[in-house]
Amino acid sequence: MTLVAIEEHWAAPDLTSALKVLPRPDQSLAFNDMGDHHQRLEDLGEDRIAAMDAQGIDLSILALTPPGTHPLSAGPARDLSRAANDTVAAAVDEHPTRFRALSTLPMSSPEHVVDELVRAKALGHVGAMVYGRSGDRFLDDPAYDEFFAAAAELGQPVFIHPQIPSDAVRDASYRGLGELPDLALATFGWGWHLDTATAALRLILRGTFDRHPTLQLVLGHWGEMLLFWLDRANSLSRVAGLQRSVADCIRMNFHITTSGMLNPALLQHTLSVTTIDRLIFSTDYPFQHPTQDEITSFLGHFASDEDRQKFSSDNATALFGLER
Repeated sequence: MTLVAIEEHWAAPDLTSALKVLPRPDQSLAFNDMGDHHQRLEDLGEDRIAAMDAQGIDLSILALTPPGTHPLSAGPARDLSRAANDTVAAAVDEHPTRFRALSTLPMSSPEHVVDELVRAKALGHVGAMVYGRSGDRFLDDPAYDEFFAAAAELGQPVFIHPQIPSDAVRDASYRGLGELPDLALATFGWGWHLDTATAALRLILRGTFDRHPTLQLVLGHWGEMLLFWLDRANSLSRVAGLQRSVADCIRMNFHITTSGMLNPALLQHTLSVTTIDRLIFSTDYPFQHPTQDEITSFLGHFASDEDRQKFSSDNATALFGLER
């Protein structure tokens, strides 16, 4: 059975250098240097392919690791987004049967985002990865509406990936436990996921999918908590005056990935909220390392071979146009 993984990270050394010298570097960069992550992230060749082979992954869709170019000012964000898209396109060209890529966009320069999305698609990129805000500008800001319109028109799915919460949110909710517990609570332990769910919910409440009904978004980590609180979130639909409910947008405009969290209980709950046609495999490489045996065991929890195939490859193929 073909296995496609859609949230497999890489890092660009020039971007990493630019991020580390910012007056307030993104602390989540520290996770990129843990263990062998640094080496794995920068490799876009044989070692990465060997890791895929060991897991039984046939095709990886590569995406720049957080925080992308979001923390940069407009000029550097434009330049380094272009450079990243060129670099990963070259890797795809070198290994066309093993790699595809999501584009990196200069979200701190909204007037240049559509141009880079169009350029990246011409390079062969099959979608884009963004984050819930750039500086103080939320992803649902009207400045980005042309971007979402273009993504819908071009058939480019948009993956909303976690990023570290703002300093104001961290000060309010994620301080006082000690340096490392503070960072972990604000990131992989809780804050990353709540922040991303809020960004997705704000997009819905802003009427994004009323304006762009064909737009397709992707959430990792089993929907970043949102699917588990959908009954309550759906009650916002009438208050916000939406044409379509929150639950309807989640079921029709969002795809959900595993991000390496191969828990059958999460699978069963997700299938109670949305359909098998909306679920896609991912490992969140290199931050998660499920073995081939663990992946095979998880695939055994699907109800049929048809459902297994949808999850393992068919849904990703359809969403990202991989057959082309």
